Amino acid sequence: MALDFHEIRFPLDISLGSRGGPRRRTDIVTLASGREQRNARWAHSLRRYDAGLGVRTLDALAAVIAFFEERRGRLYGFRFRDRADALSCAPSQTPGPADQRIGTGDGATLAFQLVKTYGAAHAPYERIIAKPAAGSVRVAVGGVEQGPTAFACDPATGLVTFAPGHVPATGAAITAGFAFDVPVRFDLDELDIDLSAFEAGAIPQIPLVEIVV
Repeated sequence: MALDFHEIRFPLDISLGSRGGPRRRTDIVTLASGREQRNARWAHSLRRYDAGLGVRTLDALAAVIAFFEERRGRLYGFRFRDRADALSCAPSQTPGPADQRIGTGDGATLAFQLVKTYGAAHAPYERIIAKPAAGSVRVAVGGVEQGPTAFACDPATGLVTFAPGHVPATGAAITAGFAFDVPVRFDLDELDIDLSAFEAGAIPQIPLVEIVV
């Protein structure tokens, strides 16, 4: 486990009221002809969220303060559940073992990283999934779902490792389904707390930023 990351999830009831999503960085140069040259600065998107909208009560406020203090502000990363993108499948479905292709067997390799692919025909984007929800990962080899003794998935890294005797055969498609969290940190070292409302509390902004782990 990374020393600067805590394997704990931001309070789920508060995260459900958050806003945010993926962010990319692109340089754009407009030529004399009017055409553009565009260059991606980042190979991978990074997500940003504002969880302040989810704080509706004093109890929720106290939970955020405790969570913030234990993380020491921006010092330690943690898990965040993005309700718009937390599954290997569509939000209305249940993850299945054939959802995402994570590799192809070669008869020797035992470990495969969980990934989620966005898009298909034009320029599919493969996102590394490093924080799967413990116990949610289902795996299939060649279309056949594997039992719990055939593999193990590390919830801290998203690495699927097959047990001896279950090495995927050469050419076999390895697929997986899972729920997952986003590794984030607070993007501020102070909380601006508003107690002007009776029997309620609010934190106007709780910015969170995705981190690479």
